Amino acid sequence: MAQLTKIMHVEDEPSIREVARLALESLGGFTIESCASGDEAIAKAASFKPDLFLFDEMMPGVDGPTTFRRMREIAGLENTPAIFMTAKAMPEDIARFKALGALAVIAKPFDPMTLADQVRTIWDRHRG
Repeated sequence: MAQLTKIMHVEDEPSIREVARLALESLGGFTIESCASGDEAIAKAASFKPDLFLFDEMMPGVDGPTTFRRMREIAGLENTPAIFMTAKAMPEDIARFKALGALAVIAKPFDPMTLADQVRTIWDRHRG
């Protein structure tokens, strides 16, 4: 089973981006590439080669689902899994994200102390 080491986190809100980066790096031991927009993520993804995408759903400009679809068009990233983070985590929303190909949805606000474990559990469940 592939090891999860590199995560690209795409979140437009600076405070949420920083809290998630610290939680994933410090508590999870992951290498994080934080991006403030879908466009920034698209520009950096091919060179970073993440094992997993962690997308905010609602962002100005290019939203999370659109960014995910565009990532699927980049050579080498076609099968890179994604998790969405959203305040809209109703069953119909979760079903919509999974229909896009997402592994799971993490509800916002999230607990920084358990975020890395949540991500790793989702990864293990789908890679196991």
